Amino acid sequence: MRYLRAGGQIARELPSMGWPGTLLGSSDGYVPTVVALTPETFDAIEFDAACSGEHRAAAQEMTRLADTGTQTAAMPRSEAYIRAGEQWLLADDPAAAVNGFRRAIADGGPASVDPRIPLARALFQLGHTAEAEAHVSALAAEAPRDARMCDLLAELLVEQSDLVGALGWANAGVELCLGRTPGPVGQGNEVAPAGHITQVSGDVNEFRLLLSLRFRIRNDLGLPEDDYDRLLDTHSGG
Repeated sequence: MRYLRAGGQIARELPSMGWPGTLLGSSDGYVPTVVALTPETFDAIEFDAACSGEHRAAAQEMTRLADTGTQTAAMPRSEAYIRAGEQWLLADDPAAAVNGFRRAIADGGPASVDPRIPLARALFQLGHTAEAEAHVSALAAEAPRDARMCDLLAELLVEQSDLVGALGWANAGVELCLGRTPGPVGQGNEVAPAGHITQVSGDVNEFRLLLSLRFRIRNDLGLPEDDYDRLLDTHSGG
């Protein structure tokens, strides 16, 4: 391991990784080349991959950082594994993605998204339908926690042509955006607006996305327009 002497008495040049990193100090006056996991580092890797198309290289670097870096409050190790897994999916390597998402689950730390959701997506891509559906069913047995989770699951089930299941998640997401507390998602349980809606307590952009997704699902199912569909007219602008 290469070291920098604290205070500048001894300096050894560190190899550039091409992405920003944060060095963590040690109590003996040396600064080891241990990278602290930060959102900025992962954002930079992700941005470079989006520009270059080198998602495999990004996934490999994110995985290396998740394995060897020191987690921080802003970037738990579980989140690092999820972001690495997302890059593996973009690199068309769902098997590697599955490994990343499973490591996030095993870590058990906090994350921006429940790792079972992208894990199910990767399993579907691998043709492991029964296992993927088991994860979706486990999530459906729990009370939904946030609208973004509902949006991701609804989109995933639309891709699997499960419009009834997708509608259940879209309904739950809309309810969460309105500050309500939906129960565990059933297979397409319909919900009706409770009185006149004057404001959205959750993320307005997410609310618009869910309303639009819900409208498309209901249209594909041949269902008539309802009061939630009509909210698109008043929540379609910026």
